Amino acid sequence: MTISYNWLSEYLPWPIEPEKLSAILTAIGLEVESLEAYESIKGGLAGVVIGQVLTCEQHPNADKLKVTTVDIGADSPLQVVCGASNVAAGQKVVVATVGTTIYPLGGEALTMKVAKIRGVESHGMICAEDELGLGSSHAGIMVLPDSVTVGTPAAAYFQPYSDWIYEIGLTPNRMDAMSHYGVARDVCAWLTHHEQEARPVSPFKNGFTAGSGTPVTVSVLDTEACQRYAGITISGVTVAESPQWLKNRLMAIGLRPINNIVDITNFILHETGQPLHAFDAAAIKGNTVIVKTLPEGTAFVTLDEKERKLSAEDLMICNASAGMCIAGVFGGITSGVTDKTTAIFLESAWFNPVHIRKTSLRHGLRTDAATRFEKGVDISLCAEVLKRAATMIVEIAGGKIGSELIDIYPSPRAKTEVTVKYHYIKKLSGKNYHPDKVKRILSCLGFELIKEDIDELRVSVPYSKPDISIPADIVEEVLRIDGLDNIDIPATITMSPAIEQIGPKEALKDKMAAYLVGRGFLEIFTNSITNSQYFTAETLDQTVKMLNNLSAELDVLRPSMLETGLETIAYNINRRNLNLQLFEFGKTYHTSGPGNYTEAEHLAIYMTGNAQDTGWRTPASASDLYTIKGLVQALFQIAGLPDIRFEAAENNGLLNIVLGKNTVGVLGVVDRQKAQQFDIRQSVVYADIQLKPVLRSAAKQTITYREVNRFPAMQRDLALVVDQSVTYAAIEAVVAKTKLSRLTDMRLFDIFESEKLGAGKKSMAISFTFTDEEKTLTDKETDAMVQKLIQALEKETGAVIRK
Repeated sequence: MTISYNWLSEYLPWPIEPEKLSAILTAIGLEVESLEAYESIKGGLAGVVIGQVLTCEQHPNADKLKVTTVDIGADSPLQVVCGASNVAAGQKVVVATVGTTIYPLGGEALTMKVAKIRGVESHGMICAEDELGLGSSHAGIMVLPDSVTVGTPAAAYFQPYSDWIYEIGLTPNRMDAMSHYGVARDVCAWLTHHEQEARPVSPFKNGFTAGSGTPVTVSVLDTEACQRYAGITISGVTVAESPQWLKNRLMAIGLRPINNIVDITNFILHETGQPLHAFDAAAIKGNTVIVKTLPEGTAFVTLDEKERKLSAEDLMICNASAGMCIAGVFGGITSGVTDKTTAIFLESAWFNPVHIRKTSLRHGLRTDAATRFEKGVDISLCAEVLKRAATMIVEIAGGKIGSELIDIYPSPRAKTEVTVKYHYIKKLSGKNYHPDKVKRILSCLGFELIKEDIDELRVSVPYSKPDISIPADIVEEVLRIDGLDNIDIPATITMSPAIEQIGPKEALKDKMAAYLVGRGFLEIFTNSITNSQYFTAETLDQTVKMLNNLSAELDVLRPSMLETGLETIAYNINRRNLNLQLFEFGKTYHTSGPGNYTEAEHLAIYMTGNAQDTGWRTPASASDLYTIKGLVQALFQIAGLPDIRFEAAENNGLLNIVLGKNTVGVLGVVDRQKAQQFDIRQSVVYADIQLKPVLRSAAKQTITYREVNRFPAMQRDLALVVDQSVTYAAIEAVVAKTKLSRLTDMRLFDIFESEKLGAGKKSMAISFTFTDEEKTLTDKETDAMVQKLIQALEKETGAVIRK
């Protein structure tokens, strides 16, 4: 929520310093996220003065330059070199003096210095309007009326607008603070409570005088979706540019002025929180306004010139023949105010928040009006705000109020009543409030006292606070106005111990992340919402689709981690960051039908380019399948799960990571066609590990202590000649079947291929390590175990031992 300091101060009993006001706002629960100075002209024209050109001579060394002397009200005139074709003696001009910084439109800031221009000194600059930010013209220097006094600061003459702008982080329930008046009400309640003297919020002026007759009739057919509707006709208006004060107010909070009618409705919205809508009275066919729904699929063109298909649940403001506006959300293309409008029908209504939110999301129209209606506006203010707006329109746009005020409110809403006990306030707040303080705070916020007993207070809740319905809400209001920073901190704090549920899981993830970071990897966080164009139709059948995607490119929840990781890789490669080692903990999402959704947590690892750059001792080494395979093995070792194996996956060229009987991940080289989707031309290897089964298996492991073996290890090397199709994983599986308890390690250290070995053959050199924890192994015992390995390998793989 954006709040203007100048605007807010109009409703306060006296001005409060911006920094102090910021502290008050935060103390009452309206957290100030930023406080920044606003200037309609950047720099505020500081150092810029009005001067008079005394002389204007041709520059001796340049045809298009003039040498002038300018009186700025100082002891002596300034010599200024000027390139403007319209400069002449006797003119009143705007001068930026030495040391002044100006901010040209569309350019960089420029600080004035004494400079030599073609050999002639220049002490400042005679400015054009775009050089000062006063306009867009650069046709020549600004020439002011002769009546302007020399030496007058430009800021005093042009009077640029300055303000302080607060960005307030509102919680979703605080619709009562979505306006300057609502914020002022809270500030005044704080002042009343802390100053011990009534400081009511200043009321806005409302000199309303109703007209006569009803040139436009109103009929509300859906009283559930529209529980109150007020309107009034204003004739004889002149649609034109708004006065400067109104434009300043809107521009300070980031709104673009459009015309006086639209600007007034925007002003009222941000002043009171009540959205208004102005219709061109000439567009109301049959002089009838009907609030109703239209048939499913009805076409309607909105102000942004887009045709939308309406739902049968969308509430519409219609004339006698067609829809004019999506109620509370967005106007139509044909009924809005234009330069030719001479009469308007002004609407102020209360629309059901549920209806408005559904319509807003259905059509992707997140307007200021919809945002307020869906949180619940103050139903009691509809007519009063309408009077305020009508009065402003008559004052600013001319014309007269041409009808009675129409106010359809068939079932006036009763105020919510809440009973709260004083001891409950103490229990919940931890502070013992005197009953008089509680009543004063609530009274300042608009609550009405209904009944009071010794330990009980019953109040009616103002319509501006639809979120308040239970005693805890009343306690919160008291705490806010007393100041959230005034809550006492007890000397002792008691707490109930809880069973740790996610500690082991997060600890293991931290260990994995720490290992990867130690290996030079960077952790990334990518968007879990991605583009459906990345996936095949078969994959999309099980993909969770967004019902209200904010863009065409972000329309599904990711079914795999790979694509969002490749987006990051492509982004970096396009910026010549070619060597990447990345990892991400994230989730994927799937559906098996309406209402059946699953999500899975993953660890995704990506490598591309060089794993190690060229050094003075070592050559560069590229990231490849074996690099990432070793990395995955190390991660499972860290998790206490060393007994994993890798098996070829079917039809996709990847390797499955198998733990026990379950596949818990895949690794491999990214398919070339998939890489081309992201315009990646270099090889990318990746691993995708499903964390849930890994964490579940790791949780079952117990840490045991084992003494370091005191006896030496025995090593034997075997060179196996096998078919080209035999993998190292197959050899590992054969060795595992021998169940040699004293075989503690095996390592592949060489692969040799040659025609001398025979067609389709290769030699794999493997080192085996044997140990015994109770004695030193003898050569005979070791050779016996090696012989058992040889027999198993010859039988299972057809291996021949090279002698």
